[in-house]
Amino acid sequence: MKKLLPWLMINLLLVPVISLAEAVAPGVLRTPDSRFEHLQDYPFTPHYMDIQGLRVHYLDEGPEDGAPIVLLHGEPTWSYLFRTMIPVLTAAGHRVIAPDMIGFGRSDKLIEREAYTYPFHIETISELVERLDLRDATFFGQDWGGLVGLRVVAANPERFARVVVSNTGLPDADGLRAFIAERLFRLLAWWENPVTIDELINDPAFPKWVAYSYYGDDLSVAKVMSFLGNISDPEIVAGYTAPYPDARYKAGAQIFPYLIPTQLTENRAAWEEVFERWNKPFLVAFTDSDPVTSATDMAAQFATRVPGATQVTIKGVGHFVQEEVGPELAALINDFIAGKPVQGF
Repeated sequence: MKKLLPWLMINLLLVPVISLAEAVAPGVLRTPDSRFEHLQDYPFTPHYMDIQGLRVHYLDEGPEDGAPIVLLHGEPTWSYLFRTMIPVLTAAGHRVIAPDMIGFGRSDKLIEREAYTYPFHIETISELVERLDLRDATFFGQDWGGLVGLRVVAANPERFARVVVSNTGLPDADGLRAFIAERLFRLLAWWENPVTIDELINDPAFPKWVAYSYYGDDLSVAKVMSFLGNISDPEIVAGYTAPYPDARYKAGAQIFPYLIPTQLTENRAAWEEVFERWNKPFLVAFTDSDPVTSATDMAAQFATRVPGATQVTIKGVGHFVQEEVGPELAALINDFIAGKPVQGF
């Protein structure tokens, strides 16, 4: 016992030191860089920008003078999602910018769920786009990447030459309808709670997904990505779990689905002022086997509301199209940028 006491004292003293090392500021965690070493097919150089006192990570690949493409991830992913697309896009001469939103990837993570808001993500990515001075850019967004990124485009339409969306949406309403929709959405999530990950996989209805992520204590990124990304390779699954050493780092991912109806009125303004008047190329490239968006036919909303939008269908692919057919999707985007006829596959 006497021999054990020095060891116990040292370890007890180290506990607060370790905690302080993880917290780079009050309420802010930063995933250790060691967690991102040797990830499969992810050889990219990290870049960082300080925004509102937080470190935002982004990839910046390809020629500096190439026409930029902004790729924005969704929930619960990060720029790792684009690892097979980036080489195809840069080979065509494009500059690829792929940020990690706050709470995801190599970007800083706020501990409190309530610290994350929909406008906060819009403001962060908008500032990154503006400070990089991106112009004549192509935007691609999927999942929450679309909800946030389309608002970034709406706030900076002069910087974007074209838009590509897949398996995403921009839900909108006004006045009393917006007020009721937000509260009904949250009531449905509360009603479904509790939901286990296995129950969600068996029935991936959207209210169950919101209930599982918001009310759960530790979102299983591995199981979510294995299911929605159709992933069987454990090394790829490890790439998606790398940003999250434990549940404390997942607050951003846990609350993301719950925030969807919080900007319905502002989204309506984006539709009316920007996208329903859009006069640039706009590609709608949804999959036909997505359990998240297919039930509400979000593809049709974009195809009918955006003037001159082009619509194609990617067949036999689920929610994370980048994961299942990344190189093919990148080739489609290359053709769209080049003004070539595009079709589904």
